[in-house]
Amino acid sequence: MTRTPLLAALAASLALVAPLSAEQVGEVGVDWVGNDIIIDAIQDPKVEGVTCHIAYFERSLIDRLSQGNWFEDPSNASIACRQTGPIRLGDIDRSEDGEQVFRESRSIVLKSLRIKRIFDEANQTLIYLAHAQELNQGSAKMSISTVPLYNATIAE
Repeated sequence: MTRTPLLAALAASLALVAPLSAEQVGEVGVDWVGNDIIIDAIQDPKVEGVTCHIAYFERSLIDRLSQGNWFEDPSNASIACRQTGPIRLGDIDRSEDGEQVFRESRSIVLKSLRIKRIFDEANQTLIYLAHAQELNQGSAKMSISTVPLYNATIAE
């Protein structure tokens, strides 16, 4: 195998395991100490034509100094997913547990913000659930959004 095809194969395999990244599209300052609400756009990697926007709180340095909790952001998040083009479903997980679409750390070790996609086949709807996952306890803080699949192309 020559070097160029080997590098292309390596790049393709890394793209398959690389975590999905969010693109920041908004930032709203909420107080005088610099705490912000961040809004990210996230493309579903297996569903063309669906974009999710997630809003979450980001603590400032001043807030971290005054509160003493340096390494953690709140678990709160809000999600809205919409059709932003022709929908084409790839090979998605169709189980009740669904499939993780996005994960971002909200502390050094113990907490992460996750988005899962669940396919409601009976109602031809995609369900997106944003929730926190914590090491020592779950979190009841969650947000949900749905996208109906009118005239979508579904891979079998």
